[in-house]
Amino acid sequence: MREMTCITCPNGCTLQIEEVEGILHVTGNKCKRGEAFAIAELTHPMRTICSTVRTIYPEVPVLPVRVSGEIPKERIFDVMKEINHILVDRHVRRGDVLLENVLGSGVDIIVTSNRLSREENENECETV
Repeated sequence: MREMTCITCPNGCTLQIEEVEGILHVTGNKCKRGEAFAIAELTHPMRTICSTVRTIYPEVPVLPVRVSGEIPKERIFDVMKEINHILVDRHVRRGDVLLENVLGSGVDIIVTSNRLSREENENECETV
C-alpha cells in the first residue's frame, strides 16, 4: 500500500493506493480527481518547469521562462540542460517561444516576462 497527498484541489486528501492483480485501487479521495491524480502519479508522473535563461542584456541578465505544458518527470533534467543552453539575444515578450518542441516532447519553452519587450523598455524611457 502506498500513501500520498492529493494536490489537485484545496482538500489535500490523504490517498491510499493499493495494487491488486495489476489494478490500482484508490481510497481516501473526496472526488474523482484524487483517484485520477494518484493513478497518473504512479503510472506516468508529469511535471512542469519554471526557470530562467541567460540574456546578453546587462540590465536584464536573466529572464524567467516555463514549459508550455507538462513533461514526463524523468525528462526534467534533460529539459533543464536544454534550457541552460538558451541565450536570449533579441527583444522578446511574454508568451514568445524560445525553444519549440523541446526534445520532441511537444512542449515549448516560453518567456513569462515582458522585461525584454520593446514596449516595456519604451515605457520605462518615457517615465524617466
